[in-house]
Amino acid sequence: MKVQKGILPDTNQPIWIVLDDDYLPIEPIQKYLHYLDSLERSPNTISAYAHNLKLYWEFLQDKHLNWKEITLETLSEFIHWLRNPNKNVISVQPQVSKRSEKTINHCLTTVCGFYEFYERLGEFEGIDADRYQVQPGRKYKSFLHHISKGKEVKTRLLKVKEPKTFPGCLTPEQVNTLVEACCNLRDKFLIRLLYESGLRIGEGLGLRHEDMVTGNNNQIKVIPRVHNINYVRAKAGVERTVHVNKELMQWYSAYLIDEYPEDIDCDFVFIVIKAPGKGKIGNPLNYKTVDSLFRRLSKKTRIEVTPHLLRHTHATELIRAGWDMSYVQKRLGHADIQTTVNTYIHLSDEDLSKTYQKYLKERLKNND
Repeated sequence: MKVQKGILPDTNQPIWIVLDDDYLPIEPIQKYLHYLDSLERSPNTISAYAHNLKLYWEFLQDKHLNWKEITLETLSEFIHWLRNPNKNVISVQPQVSKRSEKTINHCLTTVCGFYEFYERLGEFEGIDADRYQVQPGRKYKSFLHHISKGKEVKTRLLKVKEPKTFPGCLTPEQVNTLVEACCNLRDKFLIRLLYESGLRIGEGLGLRHEDMVTGNNNQIKVIPRVHNINYVRAKAGVERTVHVNKELMQWYSAYLIDEYPEDIDCDFVFIVIKAPGKGKIGNPLNYKTVDSLFRRLSKKTRIEVTPHLLRHTHATELIRAGWDMSYVQKRLGHADIQTTVNTYIHLSDEDLSKTYQKYLKERLKNND
């Protein structure tokens, strides 16, 4: 089986086709992917779902199962199948799971969504993969918290526990090192943008010049757009404004004046400025090009960095500076504040040490 990428000629947008061993489309999967596309899910999301469902179909084929004749135990067995690094070899030594807990949960979410779709269509009887329980206490309680308190919510029975780890955070010195390691102003500006604004990489690559507001009130408009020619998409799908400092806009101006090509028919901020290979000058940057850039920077500086780590660093600095969590939520573009809390409320050993030392100083001060 394989996932084949194609391009729709009328929209120039990508599609993904999951092929069986005879190179024929797997119709149940294609019907579901078409449904996701009609909901305007991002190309990256549909690609991930296609690969997850390919894995599930390989599991069904391996176990000689029909996709309509499965039980809760079948999905539980799928978890073990995903974890097994080599299903044909029995090892006496402990083996590391082939996939992380987060990846396994993403696969389960995809499969459950697939079955929920066919259950609504009446083509699948359904399995009891969910349970209803009283909503647990949330770390962040809004002023309307009492309205939903005590109500039952649907939760998924099949979910692997993911370890909570501190993903790391860059220092200002490391960010400067990364900027200095860039070979052109475009890349320097991209690093500064992600660090100073906390934008997702898809939001950054989708920026147009009209979204950059300079002057006394420097700000960036994050506007969701469908059918971008570089296939990027603003994840949340909601427009928002991100205020930035004057220095970041100076980086933008320097990039426009010194490097941005003249007489090109493209309004994207981040474009190809040199074309030694297949790229064409003036085309908007895509995920693959940015991934290659960050790999080179990591190797050159020996600082492991990704676009999301810069976003994470920005959010962490806001929280350490005492920002209210609701403000952080709006700046990052999270639909639910609990996402902000769960993702960015983390304490490193250094944070704990500084907080404790501050507590000791206050206690000594009060005792004097």
